[in-house]
Amino acid sequence: MNKLNPVKITSDLIKCKSVTPNNDGAIEIIQQLLSDAGFKCQIIKRNGIINLFARWGLAKDGLTFCFSGHTDVVPPGPIDTWAHDPFSGIEKDGLLFGRGSADMKSALAAFVSAAVNFTREYKPTGSIVLVITGDEEGEAKDGTLAILDWMKENLEKIDHCLVGEPTSKEYLGDTIKVGRRGSLTAKLTAYGLQGHVAYPEKAINPLPALMKLLLKLEKKILDNGNQFFDPSSLAITSIDTGNPSNNVIPQMSEATINIRFNDIHSDISLTSWLRKTIQKVMNETGVSIVLEVKVSARPFICHPDDFTKLVSQVIKTETKIFPSNSTSGGTSDARFIQEYCPVVEFGLVGKTMHKTNENVEVKQIIELSSIYQNILSFHFVLIYQLNLELNFEKIH
Repeated sequence: MNKLNPVKITSDLIKCKSVTPNNDGAIEIIQQLLSDAGFKCQIIKRNGIINLFARWGLAKDGLTFCFSGHTDVVPPGPIDTWAHDPFSGIEKDGLLFGRGSADMKSALAAFVSAAVNFTREYKPTGSIVLVITGDEEGEAKDGTLAILDWMKENLEKIDHCLVGEPTSKEYLGDTIKVGRRGSLTAKLTAYGLQGHVAYPEKAINPLPALMKLLLKLEKKILDNGNQFFDPSSLAITSIDTGNPSNNVIPQMSEATINIRFNDIHSDISLTSWLRKTIQKVMNETGVSIVLEVKVSARPFICHPDDFTKLVSQVIKTETKIFPSNSTSGGTSDARFIQEYCPVVEFGLVGKTMHKTNENVEVKQIIELSSIYQNILSFHFVLIYQLNLELNFEKIH
């Protein structure tokens, strides 16, 4: 039987206009490939989002290895700024172009082909699971979380997970993610008293108070990082008065900030700091400022163990590069999975992700699939059998 081709699968997936939260047939392509290979597939829908859980083998027969990824992509932006149609999946000069090529349809294709090709050649003791969502780039409320809820209800388990996010920086294999910083978004609304600009004594302008608060927040050094994490950071992302007139002192002004925080802090401690700083500015200015906080992720770290060492060693064997452990970057669905089992993120070079003319090297898609398949091979030997006995039999 012919092996699955990860490059063709990537191209087919790119042709699906799966701009979050749309699916446009992407999940179905993967479902068909896995079903044809003997995987038991379950479509999981929640609030219009389509997700896929697939298992090869039985959980009771041994430990379960999981691949995880997402089919949804960010919007392409103005299409006329692209050299090629962002949903063409065209290959040119050794590169495969299209929205989602780097983040992360190539990794999906790589681990789908790796899992199918591996199970066609070997019969491991244990099982392989694929968790694939259509809701990662958006709110991420009805994607991986929905699958994990379904797994809990149906007593499905996973023991180790690899998420295929594009973690490599300059070269394939130079970086894996073993954790992520948390993300807190705060909306700050300052209320004053509207009035004519010619009579400022009869009005209360909320803008100076809001600006004073933002300067205090922006100047604060939250920390200097630690052994596992970069320093926490705060960014002002928007300021808006909604005031079209230049002769009116506005009644209200809003600002939004985002804090990416490490495990030196918690969302509770940061919220407390924000409230205290706001109260100080309110006392100084007499302007009322309301705080709304949304926490989309909390920091986590999966400390190096046999699993992370195995992944790193396979990468080194294949690429001649020993990857560095990183917790940098944005959030990912690993933040949900880490509550269930140890998780590592590893994928292609992410330099062009979310950019115009997003692309990946064709040869790296093939290399990534090979690395994933070898991770499976060594996982079912080294993790399951500490005495290094061969833990799978060749299918004749």
